[in-house]
Amino acid sequence: MFGWKRKTKQSSQAASERETSDSKIHDSKAYDPAVYKPVLKCSICNGERVAGFKNRQTGKFEEVVCIKNDRELEEFLRQYGLDHIDKEY
Repeated sequence: MFGWKRKTKQSSQAASERETSDSKIHDSKAYDPAVYKPVLKCSICNGERVAGFKNRQTGKFEEVVCIKNDRELEEFLRQYGLDHIDKEY
């Protein structure tokens, strides 16, 4: 009826399982600061921002996440225990 389902015990249980698995994704992560430098690549054309790590020796950039808003940037910084990230254009 009208495209919504009555909340059942099973759907509540499935939702709580998803929340638990989602919270595992947001646990802190690690990288080797001797090898990689955290970088926020910013496009001057369209404003797109991508957070990731740049290999200090090769200069190769590895994308981790596309940043759509400041909350996502704060989450990335929190996940990797960073208080600052350099921008590259």
